[in-house]
Amino acid sequence: MDFLDYAFMQRALLAAVLVGITAPAVGIYLVQRRQALMGDGIGHVAMTGVGLGFLLSTSPVWMATAVSVLGAVLMELIRWYGRTRGDIALAMLFYGGMAGGVMFINLAPGGSNANLTSYLFGSLSTVSESDVTSICLLAAFVVLVTVGLRRQLFAVSQDEEFARVTGLPVRALNLLTAVTAAVTVTVAMRVVGLLLVSALMVVPVAAAQQLTRSFAATFAIAVAIGVSVTIGGTVTSYYQDVPPGATIVLLTIAAFLALGALAAPLARRRARAAAAAHPAGDPAECTIPATRGADDGVGV
Repeated sequence: MDFLDYAFMQRALLAAVLVGITAPAVGIYLVQRRQALMGDGIGHVAMTGVGLGFLLSTSPVWMATAVSVLGAVLMELIRWYGRTRGDIALAMLFYGGMAGGVMFINLAPGGSNANLTSYLFGSLSTVSESDVTSICLLAAFVVLVTVGLRRQLFAVSQDEEFARVTGLPVRALNLLTAVTAAVTVTVAMRVVGLLLVSALMVVPVAAAQQLTRSFAATFAIAVAIGVSVTIGGTVTSYYQDVPPGATIVLLTIAAFLALGALAAPLARRRARAAAAAHPAGDPAECTIPATRGADDGVGV
């Protein structure tokens, strides 16, 4: 535990825990909406914000937050109105974000692509006190939205038409989800990096879904996986001198594979239990289907 003697490791671990909580908390809604790669697209756009931060001598974290939020709103508008040319518009937005980041950071006084590397792939030693303050404030917003509005966000993620019929402000909630995802990307970029953050938003959720059949359990296990791998990756990167972002993502994938191996016998056990509960002699019409929320992984 000697790594706790260093201030930079204390800051890095605090940031890692917050990233481990927020990334899966947002990712579970993106997975339900079949927008698993949205975080990757926002990460590309956030590069422009980082470059502008260096160019204007302001905080790259807050500038990246502003630009990525704007990019997320544009992505939602393109999704609503883009129709057949939506994919082309999104591609231009993503690659334009990358190009803008590289251009702005090279135009900045004393700037070079080396300054961008820590934001692309994460860096432990460069997490400053101001970064930690920014990350804490942004993470608080993410947790407030994803937990406080979980029922509404879940309903919209599952079925927009049904949510609209029930009176929910679907477009406003979609925009809020996109904005929250954008904030999460900037929370995670100092630890995981902009190019790898999408994996931490999606893979823990996919891993948890292999074991659970309710939304609440999936949410809890995904966050637990996220916190475990971010702490484990941060500590490993300190002792082994390896990139923290890549280490965290590889640990996340390893967790997915391990839980997948455990899920197979669990699924067989459930199948045997279901067969025992409904003997072969009973006509299928007489069986009463289980409630959707309890058994299909959608209960809140």
